[in-house]
Amino acid sequence: MKQALTITKLQKMKAEGEPITMVTAYDYPSARLAEEAGIDTILVGDSLGNVVLGYDTTVPVTLDDMIYHARSVARGAQNTFRIVDMPFMTARISREETLRGAGRLMQEGHAHSVKIEGGEEIAEHVAACVQAGIPVIGHIGLTPQSVHQLGGYKIQGKLEAEAARLEADALALQQAGAYAVVLELVTEPIATAISGKLTIPTIGIGAGPGCDGQVLVYHDLIQYASPYRAKKFVKTYADVGSTIREALGQYVSEVKGRSFPAAEHTFGAAAAAPVGALYGGERK
Repeated sequence: MKQALTITKLQKMKAEGEPITMVTAYDYPSARLAEEAGIDTILVGDSLGNVVLGYDTTVPVTLDDMIYHARSVARGAQNTFRIVDMPFMTARISREETLRGAGRLMQEGHAHSVKIEGGEEIAEHVAACVQAGIPVIGHIGLTPQSVHQLGGYKIQGKLEAEAARLEADALALQQAGAYAVVLELVTEPIATAISGKLTIPTIGIGAGPGCDGQVLVYHDLIQYASPYRAKKFVKTYADVGSTIREALGQYVSEVKGRSFPAAEHTFGAAAAAPVGALYGGERK
């Protein structure tokens, strides 16, 4: 049986040059499929606000939202290392508030780790979590919770000052005890340079192949959205959205045309089936 990775193993993977795979998941079936596919780590991202809850940004996502979805993911991927996002403002108000929120994600959301957006300005809160026994992965570059402050979803690290700030942020998070750092929409040269300077793994999303691992949003990877908006940094491995739409359309057509249900989907009085057979499995 597969065993969940540990932060020690993840750091060993960096040292040995083994790429780390990460994907988001937000519910039981997506988590179960990710685990069956052999994903190293699952991120219950606050991106669920965009792809599951229908918000324009991640800002409206609450701690209770994250706990609810994290628990679903934990049931589906019991043997995979699971990271859960600290949502908007939960790691900014105070050290005590950060610890309270992170503790809930670990206890109620069954997380193995939490992810906190920000750099030097939240390093103290990262250190507090680590000292309390809560593993933390950092997140710098494009930080979606700060999208309004950043002025949109913009590439980070193009300017010399931005590059210097990103490096300082990454080193501050490492010093605070973070076991890894996500680099989002960071220019490839800067992401590669940061990865070389850190002793902890970097996980890139739109940050190029020089990172120690890669993460993609589940719904982007399999194009499970309508309408789907293509992104330069995403490779789509399947078009599940079109398949679902076509299947639902065929269902509508067959019901309207009275071709479903057909005789093979109907039960006669003389041919009663066992209860388990009705639902595709044994029922006791």
